[in-house]
Amino acid sequence: MSLAKLTVDNWACERPIQFTPIYATLGLLYVKGRRLIVTVCYVRSSEFGGQDDMAIAGSMRRRQQQLPVQRQAGVVNRFPFRFRFTSRRALRFIVVSLACVALFPPIFFHFRLRHFRQMQLRKCGWLNDPPLVCAHGGDATNAFPNTMAAYGKALHSQVDCIEIDVSRSSDGVLFALHDRDLQQMSRNITSRVGYLSTKEIKELNASHWSARSSHDQTVPTLEDALMLVSSSVRQVILDAKVGPPSHEKGLAKDILSVIKRAHCLNCLVWAKIDDLALDVIKLSSDVTVGYIVMLDPSTGTRSNLLRMKGARVVGVYHPLIDEKLVKILHGRNKKVYGWTVDDADSMQRMLYERVDGVVTSNPTLFQRTMQDVRTQCLEEGFSLA
Repeated sequence: MSLAKLTVDNWACERPIQFTPIYATLGLLYVKGRRLIVTVCYVRSSEFGGQDDMAIAGSMRRRQQQLPVQRQAGVVNRFPFRFRFTSRRALRFIVVSLACVALFPPIFFHFRLRHFRQMQLRKCGWLNDPPLVCAHGGDATNAFPNTMAAYGKALHSQVDCIEIDVSRSSDGVLFALHDRDLQQMSRNITSRVGYLSTKEIKELNASHWSARSSHDQTVPTLEDALMLVSSSVRQVILDAKVGPPSHEKGLAKDILSVIKRAHCLNCLVWAKIDDLALDVIKLSSDVTVGYIVMLDPSTGTRSNLLRMKGARVVGVYHPLIDEKLVKILHGRNKKVYGWTVDDADSMQRMLYERVDGVVTSNPTLFQRTMQDVRTQCLEEGFSLA
């Protein structure tokens, strides 16, 4: 079996590959112009048996000259292996490959840095516009809720906002009281504020509930509570409780009368009953009004998010709050307050969701959580605007 070193311009084989001992392999590598051509041809050894290299070259040249005639006659030219690669393509491939290798690290780090900044902004963006710390019924961890002691503790903690539950007695006086609190104070689970007189409510005292505070733990009227807190905080939320026997009849008017007497210019009124909030909107354009978004107890579905024209604040049950909800409400120029948030994990989530206010029964814990996150953000290089 002879391997010919050919110097012809071009050659090819029309025979198929047959891997048998009677075949020999010829290889040719040559440069024609700018093209680098690698050709591997399998030739029957008997065709060139006993011939020298020049004879083999002549035979291959004749076969190459016969190829155009064979192609015109419909003979298929079978190339066992043929690969062409130009120097220009090689250079282009090398340049593109090097460019990809050079660009990959900066592109990779760009997107990593972008992701880091997005996460940092989500975690720390609230620092430029912190939410209001709203003490639910005052500081309910150190005193009984909705008592003068609880309000005093909250003011001592320098909260931004206090939420006051508002209920009406049987004789029409508004008190800072919730049915739930009344039932705990009276130790009667059936008690309702609307069935008690002013005298009966004033006789209530929560001093037996906790020995941690020696301050006044009696139930104040709404007017007394507003006189104490309204000038010391940025906002006062009046959570109007609608109940029997009068329900919402005349309640909006009574609340607005107390607000006017107490000169509470920073009062916000909201309620779970939309009719009451709508009544306040109709009666006064000066008082800020909100409505509540929560789960329907009977169906488990969320109440309508955008349902009240004229309301500027939406109090949302905090597990329902996410980025999309906040974006929708902010897009309608409505502020978002989360309620009632009493654990550290939920407090952090409210910060990350960029709510405008957080109603909590533990304002001290929320303030501490805010300080911890603030410290982490500053240590990570977050810059305040």
